[in-house]
Amino acid sequence: MKKTTTTKKNPTTRKAATIKKSVATKGESPSRLIDARIKELDDWRGKMLSRVRALIKQADPEVVEDWKWRGVPVWYHDGMICTGETYKSVVKLTFAKGAALKDPSGLFNSSLEGNVRRAIDIHESDEIDEDAFKTLIRAAIALNGSKAR
Repeated sequence: MKKTTTTKKNPTTRKAATIKKSVATKGESPSRLIDARIKELDDWRGKMLSRVRALIKQADPEVVEDWKWRGVPVWYHDGMICTGETYKSVVKLTFAKGAALKDPSGLFNSSLEGNVRRAIDIHESDEIDEDAFKTLIRAAIALNGSKAR
């Protein structure tokens, strides 16, 4: 007699598959995909991504949202401003032309050795200097605008 075994799927694996399937729906607007990603990150990372997204929109109500590289929110105005990646222990905001931006408040704390990009790694217990962050967003937009002309 053939022995039949059943295997239970790991709930973490199932959840990851659900996130990829539901977030990577074709035809969805980038903003709705970002909404879905925030909702699916049912921990501090979702709250933080939502918060920085709101700050970006406050800094630039005309910002354009996009969804790239299999699940990364990206914000544009006359060029890329930054990406919003989520990892296990950090929300990473990578500024496309960060090396060319003045950062008097010292928000950049990652990718500091690069010639082009700079990033802000936000950990669970970190606080965001909202005014400095919005100033940095506006500076990135101004830099994009100067290159676009």
